Formats: sequence, C-alpha cells, structure tokens
Amino acid sequence: MNEERRQELIARMGNEIVNTERPLESLGQKAERIEAANRVELYDAATLAVLAAMEKAADEHLDRIIPDNTKRGYANDWALWEEFHDWLAERTGQRLPSTAVTKGTLVGFVVWLDTIKAAAPSSIDRRITGVTVTARNEHGVEVPKVATVAARQALKPLKNDPERMARGRGPAAAVTPEQLRQMSVAAAAGLTGLRDRALWLMAFGIAGRSAEVAALRADGITLVSHGLDVNVPAVKGRPPRDVVVAYGKNPDTCPVRAWQIWRAAAGITTGPAFLPIDARGNMGGRALSPEAVREIIARNAERAGIAVRLTGHSMRAGFITTSRRAGKREEKIRAQSGHAANSPAFWGYIREADKWTDAASEDIGL
Repeated sequence: MNEERRQELIARMGNEIVNTERPLESLGQKAERIEAANRVELYDAATLAVLAAMEKAADEHLDRIIPDNTKRGYANDWALWEEFHDWLAERTGQRLPSTAVTKGTLVGFVVWLDTIKAAAPSSIDRRITGVTVTARNEHGVEVPKVATVAARQALKPLKNDPERMARGRGPAAAVTPEQLRQMSVAAAAGLTGLRDRALWLMAFGIAGRSAEVAALRADGITLVSHGLDVNVPAVKGRPPRDVVVAYGKNPDTCPVRAWQIWRAAAGITTGPAFLPIDARGNMGGRALSPEAVREIIARNAERAGIAVRLTGHSMRAGFITTSRRAGKREEKIRAQSGHAANSPAFWGYIREADKWTDAASEDIGL
C-alpha cells in the first residue's frame, strides 16, 4: 500500500471515530466495514458477482469431496453436542444456543463425554473436530482457537490414563437373559423406566443396532397373535428388514409385553417408537439418537449392577449367541440380525456361541 493510500485510510478511520451521529462500534467492526468499502472500490459489480460465484462453487466442491462416512460422523458429533446442551439445560434451567461453541462449553463437552458417556479419549478428540467443523461449515460460526486449545488441554490427561484409553476396544459383551432379568428388576419407576425396559428388550428381540432401534417407528410395529411384526428401517445404507418378535415366557423379559405397556403409557400410535423424556417426566417429540439408545442401555446395566459394561451392541450380540445356544438355525438368526451370509462378525458370534458345544476337551477321560 502506497503512502498516499495509507494516509487516506488513516483519515477515514479518524472520521469514523469523531463521527458522533453513527452508533458506537468496535474497532473490529470498523475495520470490517472499511475493508468492505475498499472491496467495492477495488472491484466493479461484475467482478464481485464472479467472485461470489467462485466462493459458492468452492464450498460445493469441498462439500462433495468429503467422504460420506465423515459427513455421517460429523452429523453424529453435532447430535451429541445438541444432547450435551439439552443435558446442560436440565441442570441450569437455561438452554444455550447450540452455536455457542466457546472455551467453557467445549471444555464442558469434553468432561461430559468422559464422565457421562464414558467415551474413549480418541473418540472425544474426533468429537471436538466434528463440532468445530460443523459449527463453521453448517452454522457459519468460527470457533475461537482458544476454545479448541483449551478442549484439547482438558483431553490431554485423559489420553495418559490406560483405563480410559481401553474404552471401546474389543467386541461388545453379549448380554445374557439372566442379565436382562437383572436390568428389568432394577429398572426405574415411571414412564422413563417403562421406555428403557421396552427399548433394550426390543433391541435384543430384533438383534438391532443402536441406529436401527433409534429409527424404529410405532406404526412399523404391529401386534399379531404370536407377538410382533417389526419393520426395521434402513439406516446407514443398510437395507430395511421385516422381523418377528415372539412372546417371551418370562414377563420380566418379554419384549412384546414391554412394548405394549410402554406404548399404552406413552399414548403413541405413530412417529418414533422411543422418545426422550426429561427429568420432570415430560416426553419430547423427536426420536432418540443412536447415542441416546447406547447410553440408556449402558446406564441401566450399571444401575442393575451388571459386572461387565454393556453397550448398545451388547443386545445384538446377545441375541445371536443366545439364539444359537438355543439351537436356532443360522439362516434364521441372520434373517433377524440382517447380517450377510459371509459376514465375519456374524460367524464370530456363532463361534463364540458354539465354543462349548461338543468341546474338544469334553468327555475325553480326564
């Protein structure tokens, strides 16, 4: 910038400061306004239109090259961020805007993920990135660097904890019918307890993933003479499937009875099968997130004193192993769970279930 132009800008800034007719504004706002005025002086209307079109094209191109699984991950991260704000609102009485991504809220998010969600530090690290990227790209909020630096400072000691770093590793523990009975006995009273019990028993009955349980619709679950006809919606590119859930012999673990009781108490006939319930017992209108499904299962297992940590996937694993030990055919089990015929995960469950069937060390004269 030449000296003449520099002096002109200084003079204009001085005029802004002494102009008492204009409302007060920050130095940053002054600088932005003067910069905008300079752009108008530097470029004509046609040039500005081309630049605007190029900006839009750049955004669209960058969005296209982001892998779909990354986009899904960011969407899940933001859903958790919303859930954190809901949780915070229940305790403070004030719902902060979700776009308030500050040092305080981001560090609070890290602590919440660690203590409430029992998330692995590596997962928390990814969540921080997902929230900051979504805030910028989807909501136009540039997260201050001090906020992300502080969040990762809060995360650093968690990464040095071997127990925390081990979270989420290895296959999910397969729930057993005995553990389901423990959970049913220990379920909370009221509407929340009825929902939670119906949720985990339905997850077990359909051998469902957490995302599938979250996507279930009340009008997709039909009572028939033998139990329930359940339409499991398509999620994450997986095809939908129709499964049957039979009446259980034990009322405490019967998914059909649990569903009927919850449905009647909640008064739902259409829409999401499972809904959020706040601390006052008020029911929300939107479906639970997959993360909320996982949390409900883990929380209730802990409440029941289950020795192993159960997750959302524990219901799916438990159904497959339990059905196999009861002598059910492989193709019947796969039809329920939606596994492909050559799925390594499915055959891993089958091997686990068959481990003690005619074991090589059994009845060999020892």
